[in-house]
Amino acid sequence: MHESLTIGQLSARSGVAQSALRYYERLGLIHAERTGGNQRRYARTELRRVAFVRISQQVGISLEEIRAALDSLPSSRAPSPDDWAALSRTWRERLDERIRLLGKLRDDLDGCIGCGCLSLQRCTLYNPDDTLAGEGPGARRLVLPHREDPPAPC
Repeated sequence: MHESLTIGQLSARSGVAQSALRYYERLGLIHAERTGGNQRRYARTELRRVAFVRISQQVGISLEEIRAALDSLPSSRAPSPDDWAALSRTWRERLDERIRLLGKLRDDLDGCIGCGCLSLQRCTLYNPDDTLAGEGPGARRLVLPHREDPPAPC
């Protein structure tokens, strides 16, 4: 392989532990060729795939979804900027929704924690008689994307 990296070099350049790289390879997220002595050699283009895996995981994308996305990239050549752009468009709406929800969570928590009222009768996080339990598990007022906004903080 021309300009290939050892697993140690890929680890050092990517900031990902060698054990994680072997795991990524076992899952088909990255690919290595083997030398005559059965040592892994990675094309430099695998650095971009590792970076994509890391950032995707950090925003909550599962490894299965990451693998499916990476499988959509061409295998006969290094992915082009257009290839990466097409791949990222498939997640844009989902990431925008996640950003919206995180902003709402941050703002609601700031309002509740910052108001100082400590009144369970007026707080936007208050759930009298656990009425939201009928809507399902989880933090119903803060994170459900299609629920009406809770009342303004006190």
